[in-house]
Amino acid sequence: MTAHKVRTNVYLDSDMKEQAKQIFKKYGVSLSDAINMFLTQSVMERGLPFELKLPNEETIQAIEDARKGINGDVVTLEEIESEAKACLQ
Repeated sequence: MTAHKVRTNVYLDSDMKEQAKQIFKKYGVSLSDAINMFLTQSVMERGLPFELKLPNEETIQAIEDARKGINGDVVTLEEIESEAKACLQ
């Protein structure tokens, strides 16, 4: 059974569209195919095909603190590399 296709207009951020097209191209999928896949999954899931979450109060406070420069530690790249190496051993 062949689906009846219709043309529709969607306003997209041009940079985001190009970045997404490059990702889809690696999978051999066109932008149109990817949008149809999204719509199909939305119908099958009866909602968005991915989970949306709102941050909890602790996360909101941490974000606000970080924006204000409160309760943050300065970490050097060397410290991160050292910890990463220690985890791999």
